[in-house]
Amino acid sequence: MAAILFCPVTFNLAETTRMIQVARAISPGHRIVFQGYEHDYVELIRAAGFEYRACEPSWSAAERQRAIDFDQGRSFRSPFTRELVAARVGVERRLIRELGASAVVTGSNVTSFLSARAERVPLCYPVPFALTRPQVAQARRLYLVGGDGWLARAADRVATAGFRWIYNSVPLAPRSFTSVAKANGVPPLRTVSSLLTADLNLVTEMPWELAGFDLPDDFVPVGPIFAQLDAELPPIVEELAADTRPLVYLGLGSSADRKLALGAARALGEVDANVVAPIGHYLQPGDEVPSNVHVTPLLPAHRLGGLVDAAVLHGGQGTVQTACATGVPFVGMGLQPEQTWHVRMCQQAGNAIAVPPKRVGKPEFLGAVRRVLGDPAIRAAADRIARAYVGVDGAAAAARRIEAIATGGAVPGGLASGGRDSEGPASGGPLTG
Repeated sequence: MAAILFCPVTFNLAETTRMIQVARAISPGHRIVFQGYEHDYVELIRAAGFEYRACEPSWSAAERQRAIDFDQGRSFRSPFTRELVAARVGVERRLIRELGASAVVTGSNVTSFLSARAERVPLCYPVPFALTRPQVAQARRLYLVGGDGWLARAADRVATAGFRWIYNSVPLAPRSFTSVAKANGVPPLRTVSSLLTADLNLVTEMPWELAGFDLPDDFVPVGPIFAQLDAELPPIVEELAADTRPLVYLGLGSSADRKLALGAARALGEVDANVVAPIGHYLQPGDEVPSNVHVTPLLPAHRLGGLVDAAVLHGGQGTVQTACATGVPFVGMGLQPEQTWHVRMCQQAGNAIAVPPKRVGKPEFLGAVRRVLGDPAIRAAADRIARAYVGVDGAAAAARRIEAIATGGAVPGGLASGGRDSEGPASGGPLTG
């Protein structure tokens, strides 16, 4: 039996649920332990039956928003202070040792990239392909500039080249990581891509999304992984599905904000359709939405196939893959480059329309919603993609790879250098710098 430590960012819904799906697919003989710092979606982990360790230091609401802004490129102010990084690396190293963990599985908990390496434990990362080192190195366009005209395409190629140089070559990783890495005996992670590359990167994409890309040995395609919550749909969903008007699902995950949630809900009030919208976590007392928009608790979106006619999504990979698997055409609003990539891949496949979030409420947005509701070609593409998803189990494929490494299998390219030698745990040495 091996002990495997899962480290999601527990205020990120898609990431937490992706980790749960992988953990569920691990053979029962292994010990699974989750750890996290924030508490938003911890109950989903516990409800799935997994042991959970609450860790400190956690972020305040303001620090968490700063992290989201940093991730989405709205701010260059890093939330990762040296004190926070050092403390979290220390906590994680101690937990790895306590459990005798044979593998660490991270979502995007970036301190795992230091703590696992310092303890010489293989680090596995189920990860969307967008914004990985090989994707940024090889993609002609990252869709950093909106639009599809020749001028927009040319500008985006220039922006992509600049981003590629910055992401993969320039030493722009927060200095706190370089400092704490050195203190923990780990080679400095100076570029952004090196900070987000594990020993084994499990790429959560369908084959056509990787067409034309060459993957290095430490990047292994496993297929889509998305949430399948153990919950029933509330009665209102089936009631609305039985209505004569079409039904739209508004899914904004955990990386949107109140302004976008209200803007999208109010815009959908102008569409001749009913809407189910699990956006209550964004709203404040007194916020009003149109009468055709029904705010619900978090929904098991994988059960919506055959009930909803279209979706409006923020573009996170989990929501996009759920729509693909259930045959639901959608309008996607990428909130950051990774999400924009997911939406654009679906637009190219024919089952989605990309609309920038700043266009919500404009004629372009309303026209896109009406089109995904009524265009037979988009519906046919959604059906075709849903058929391709049948039988694909990315969580199971990822689990088998993780188990193999946890039980002594080879790590592609070997372990990154760190503080544990081949004979066992490191003795002495700084834990937190």
